[in-house]
Amino acid sequence: MNKSLKIVFLLLFVLQTAPLAAQKFGYIDSEYILNKHPDYKVIQQELENISSEWKKEAQNLDKEIKDLTVQLKAEEVLLTEEMYQQRLEEIKLKQKESQEFNSRIFGIDGQYFQKQAELMQPLQSKIYDAIERMTRRNNLGILFDKAAAPSAIIYTDPRHDYSEFVLEELGIEENK
Repeated sequence: MNKSLKIVFLLLFVLQTAPLAAQKFGYIDSEYILNKHPDYKVIQQELENISSEWKKEAQNLDKEIKDLTVQLKAEEVLLTEEMYQQRLEEIKLKQKESQEFNSRIFGIDGQYFQKQAELMQPLQSKIYDAIERMTRRNNLGILFDKAAAPSAIIYTDPRHDYSEFVLEELGIEENK
């Protein structure tokens, strides 16, 4: 909602400062551009490898918790109340450890997202620079991203799609 308001205010500002007829509008599809870029596939593969390692660690922690719980249930009748409580505390400690691990790795500011940002930043900069050069070359006043969420674009005319120009600026040829 906040992003939509900013876009509306930006459009109102642009409309007041320059006549509408003088403005050239266009759009790109950043998802399309990313998927066509060869570096993106490499980054995705690296993230998948890292992610699968961390998922295995998380699964191992969960398996340990399950094994400890099964073992406790099996030995429950043989344990004193004190021993039972001690084992229960071990399980709770492992559960807390598992939750902290998942939060630290896959949480909002977790290592996975930090690694993703670290790997994507150079590619995003390269694409942004290409977009900026293409925008200047084509004298565009405003360029929208069709893939951005929440998208306020309801319909797009393919004649105004500049995604291919960005790919051309990046030196990526279309394989048809």
